[in-house]
Amino acid sequence: MRNLMAGALFALSLSSTAYAAIQEKAVTYKDGDTVLKGYVVYDDAKKGKRPGIVVVHEWWGITKHTRAEARRFAQEGYTAFVADMYGDAKTADNPTDAGALMKSVMGDPALVQSRFKAAREQLAKHASVDAKKVGASGYCMGGAVVLSAARAGVDLAGVAAFHPSLGGYRTGPGPVKAKVLVLNGADDPFNKPEQIDALKKDMEAVKVELIFINYPGAVHAFTNPEATEKGKQYKIPLAYNAEVDKQSKAEATKFFQAAFK
Repeated sequence: MRNLMAGALFALSLSSTAYAAIQEKAVTYKDGDTVLKGYVVYDDAKKGKRPGIVVVHEWWGITKHTRAEARRFAQEGYTAFVADMYGDAKTADNPTDAGALMKSVMGDPALVQSRFKAAREQLAKHASVDAKKVGASGYCMGGAVVLSAARAGVDLAGVAAFHPSLGGYRTGPGPVKAKVLVLNGADDPFNKPEQIDALKKDMEAVKVELIFINYPGAVHAFTNPEATEKGKQYKIPLAYNAEVDKQSKAEATKFFQAAFK
């Protein structure tokens, strides 16, 4: 019995040690006079500098889903920084408020770039990060943010846009430094065929290394486990898709491994 208990305690200590290795720390930073509140997430058991990934939230603001994505990247060996695009970590729990918050930022392309660059700067100067290897991952609204940042020529190795809101995508002067991965729900009614065509043509015009994947049966917000409930509650076409979530994240894993070589 004593040996059994000792073994159980040893296993528990190993589990606790592994869990404690992922650090998630609140970071207060600024864009001009606006106070922003994000998170840096990394594995402190990993030695040396590693690539960093800016994680940009959906229109709801920073949610459990956003922070879970950052932890996933930390578990894969990166340092992730959850950007606060709204300031003061504002969030919304309904489409009316979320839409107002989104419009307050996305209606000003210069502000979008400024907020993104403030987050990138915070990530790049973290002690665990190789500042020459920074990428970005965005979700819904955040997908448009990271695509626009890439198109604006921000110094990024690669960006992955999960179910991006292509209506918020903005072209830039180029040249584009980043490789680009777009993971789109083929049945997402928010992204019109003409918007998809415009994105592809724009990226082709500036010779971006673009991977665009359409997932049949998937709609908007397919990586967010809370999306189905929100969609039903507010009668909007949002839904989690476990299989597409898994497939798209596997694609992103391969993509960033190649982008950071």
